[in-house]
Amino acid sequence: MLLNYHSGEADDHLTRWPVTAIPIIRLADEIAVPSEYLVQVFAQAWSSGAGDLQHYRQETFRFRERRPLKPVFLSNRNLESHYGVDRVLRAFAIIQQSLPEASLTVAGDGSQRRALNGLTSDLNLRQVEFSGQIDQDKVLAQYDAADIYLNGSEIDNQPLSLLEAFACGLPVVTTNAGGIPDIVTHERTGLMVRCGDYKALAREAIRLLNDVPLADHITTQALAECQKYSWPAVRPQWQELYEELAAVKQKAEGSRQKAVGRRQ
Repeated sequence: MLLNYHSGEADDHLTRWPVTAIPIIRLADEIAVPSEYLVQVFAQAWSSGAGDLQHYRQETFRFRERRPLKPVFLSNRNLESHYGVDRVLRAFAIIQQSLPEASLTVAGDGSQRRALNGLTSDLNLRQVEFSGQIDQDKVLAQYDAADIYLNGSEIDNQPLSLLEAFACGLPVVTTNAGGIPDIVTHERTGLMVRCGDYKALAREAIRLLNDVPLADHITTQALAECQKYSWPAVRPQWQELYEELAAVKQKAEGSRQKAVGRRQ
């Protein structure tokens, strides 16, 4: 039995519910996780796991060079408290003080929708659109319309949305939550700040707009980073994992049949 575990809240799950979570998870023969971050989390509980099996469909996304960058921002996360969309809004308020023409699209939906709408009003933000959940066939247009991706996560694993931004040519400004540092290297594949520091998020976004060579470097390196998570790169790892499990099952079945034969 193979368990494919994706949640960036794994550390919280294993810490708060060890009596139930750990025994149930231990029923699996192998655990596949999409980031080195989760490998480390599970290693603290027990030594089992296969990392770096996250993949995305690169052919779905189209790279577009943005020169110069415009202050057109996108946040594409579920509207839940641990994704820090409120931090994105507070950062955007600072950005808009310097760049009145700046705009922000907040895609996604969730339990914080009403609170985030209220915060937008409280901060007197202009040109902010809550677009709701985006259908899969419209995701590309969403990325294509933006110039910079903002992410304010407080808890995270290895978000596919960052890889999608990489593939589309959007430079990323993000917090360093969870496994994000495994795919974002500061000033190489993105700009990264401490969790909760929305002022730094705004500062780095403005810096990106003012530094064309840095923006060019980041988008080029980020596109190259995507290759590690493409299906051709990840597929052999999945195949090897399933073949290993099948071999264990066949060996166990062979041993069982021999034991039955001896009893007879």
